[in-house]
Amino acid sequence: MSLSVFITGGTSGIGLAMAQAYLDRGATVGICSRSLDKVSDFNHKNLYKYEADVTDKVAMEITILEYFSEHGLDYMVASAGIGYAKKKKIPDFDQSRQIYEVNVVGVLNAFEPAMKIMLKQKRGKLIAISSLAAFNGLPGVSAYSASKAAVKQLCESFAIDLKDQGISVTCIAPGFIDTPLTRRNHHPMPFLMDSDKAAKLILRAIDKNKVLYAFPFIISNVVRLLSFLPRGLYTRIMTRDSMNYSLKEK
Repeated sequence: MSLSVFITGGTSGIGLAMAQAYLDRGATVGICSRSLDKVSDFNHKNLYKYEADVTDKVAMEITILEYFSEHGLDYMVASAGIGYAKKKKIPDFDQSRQIYEVNVVGVLNAFEPAMKIMLKQKRGKLIAISSLAAFNGLPGVSAYSASKAAVKQLCESFAIDLKDQGISVTCIAPGFIDTPLTRRNHHPMPFLMDSDKAAKLILRAIDKNKVLYAFPFIISNVVRLLSFLPRGLYTRIMTRDSMNYSLKEK
């Protein structure tokens, strides 16, 4: 029986690249998104598409159970995520709430039905896409950093709690990956990586059951180093060196 993988946010970016990579391995793959327009030409005999909003708990449960009943479920990948196009010192709180709903509640809504299935079958893998932004409070992207930190900590706790249940948990914390989301950015993106290359690295980390995989190597080490600094020092450094963005930016 082939591996069965379900990916939220599987119609673009990292999620789409992972879907293709798993299909290339011979897996059965389910993907979901609010709209399937972007993948109308993405077809495969082992690919199954669903329209579902990750912020809708009921819709996600129905969708995942439908996929499971027909194809089983070995891996759940919570990849759906949104962020800011422009940095802002004064946040848009409605946008911040939306970011939290998609990036954090969306992970919970994907993991909950998947976890129930995996607890019964005593096996499975839960994977969530966080970000290097999870390691520090970054200027201008407050809710994004906070939401990705929440995902990182959720996965760490789940990895401890579920270890004796036959379920492994992996948190992926990428740097800048060339996706439709990052193409909206108006700031430099050092070590920008192609999404297909990123997917190969992510799949390798999942194969190894890594609890946390942060990459690319150089920038992830810089980010980790910054996370060890006294927070007062970190704040002074980031206040001095953060990129120019206007208080009036909308």
